[in-house]
Amino acid sequence: LTFVESGGGSVQSGGSLRLSCAASGGNLKDYPIGWFRQAPGKEREWVSCMSVHGDYTSYADSVKGRFTISRDTNTNTMYLQLNNLSPEDTGVYYCTVDRLIQPGKCSPLKLTYDYWGQGTQVTVSS
Repeated sequence: LTFVESGGGSVQSGGSLRLSCAASGGNLKDYPIGWFRQAPGKEREWVSCMSVHGDYTSYADSVKGRFTISRDTNTNTMYLQLNNLSPEDTGVYYCTVDRLIQPGKCSPLKLTYDYWGQGTQVTVSS
């Protein structure tokens, strides 16, 4: 699997962005999907995930109610809608899939995720 990410940019606080991650070499519907982010000087952290069948989603407390993960199986693309952004959301955002397949669940643990996108920069100014 390889990914091409897009949609990052610079916005002011309260703004919105939609991140896209187009997959090739495999089908996203065969994996749980996830998004992580990495702020300058910090470790990569989990943001959100969706189960393999798309029936379960989970979010980090810091983004709950503001971000939405989704997947289009027709175009083999995953998305992350970012609303009401704050400077704390600044970082490089990465899409990925999980090798650990658990029906009805998805994992916030980075250890089992594999095949990472190249990252897309999100910068939020106050």
